[in-house]
Amino acid sequence: MSTVLTIGVGAELVQRFAAACEGDVLSLGVEALDADGGLFARVVEAGSPGVTVLGPDVPEERALALATRADVLATPTCIVMATNSTDPDLWMRAMHAGVRDLLTADAHQDHVDGVVARGAEWAAARRDALRETSGDRGHRVIVVGSAKGGVGKTTVSTNLAVGLARSGHGSTVLVDLDVQFGDVASALGLAPEYTLPDTVHGAASTDPLVLKSFLTRHESGLYVVAGSDSPAAGDAVTAEQVARLIDTLSQEFRHVVVDTAPGLSDHTLVALERATDLVLMSSMDVPGVRGMRKELDVLTELNLVPRNRHLLLNGSDAAGGLNVADIEATLGAPLDVVLPRSNGVPLSTNTGVPLLSGSSKDQVSRGLQALVSRFLPEPETKRGVLGRLRVGAR
Repeated sequence: MSTVLTIGVGAELVQRFAAACEGDVLSLGVEALDADGGLFARVVEAGSPGVTVLGPDVPEERALALATRADVLATPTCIVMATNSTDPDLWMRAMHAGVRDLLTADAHQDHVDGVVARGAEWAAARRDALRETSGDRGHRVIVVGSAKGGVGKTTVSTNLAVGLARSGHGSTVLVDLDVQFGDVASALGLAPEYTLPDTVHGAASTDPLVLKSFLTRHESGLYVVAGSDSPAAGDAVTAEQVARLIDTLSQEFRHVVVDTAPGLSDHTLVALERATDLVLMSSMDVPGVRGMRKELDVLTELNLVPRNRHLLLNGSDAAGGLNVADIEATLGAPLDVVLPRSNGVPLSTNTGVPLLSGSSKDQVSRGLQALVSRFLPEPETKRGVLGRLRVGAR
């Protein structure tokens, strides 16, 4: 039977839980929540019990906040509330907070038995899900950046996000962090009801469930935090708000792709502080390549280059007078993905249909798919083949 941890639960109800799980109960007073580590330390100390019961001695709002935090952190214990409240809306609020079951302090033994059985089953399913993902690269925060504008960053960001969403390897959200002139929604053919400023104010800034309701869904399964409607509204978004948004999204989604403004704004820097990956881009021209080198040097000095760095050259064209070898010599590092110039890219952008939304097999699509593959749990041998793709390079 499953272990049960109770906090702030009366003696009679504790006995019913003990009967439901053959005596395997750890009963603590509400003061345990104030000890070092709070609830989550107590859960670990109890051996990750299948069911954790927050009783009437735990203030209602605190219990709901703890349940939300446990849900955001994917804690593999089923949170149950035992309450004396007569509030008819409590069940709805508890459900939104991540509480899995609600019972009264004088609940009958049959009810308690059912709560323990359902909770143990739910906790086992969550542990299985966590085990399935523990062997791969886990949650990723992927920042797409460039020193200069006009290099196709939004095209790469949207296609990368769509490719990840369609891959079947976890949920994906795309954040338009070009706070003044972001056009991710346009590139995806979306008409969002809510935009970036909406997600960082009010209840959405503190409640993951509310935040999810402010996201726009793309047909690929991708979720989107759309850019601001106006530069003024975007300017009102602070770096601290962006940091909190990314922290929350990275707990809720397997892949967080962040499309940034050109250069190194405060918003981009806080995103990089949280990044597991950086896709740094340039177009195939001298100013773009020099800008990429300068940005890479600055980020290295600031210790803001994530462990996983991906250098991407867009719009490769031998007619421009540069070649890949020259660019790599300037950068002092090899390019990971080189995308050729293509007439299909403007058409994709203007129609709001990303190349990876369909079954296109052209060179740019293959290069973008190779970029996507760098973030998927492919076998090492296969990743070695796809990891450095130069399509149309000279």
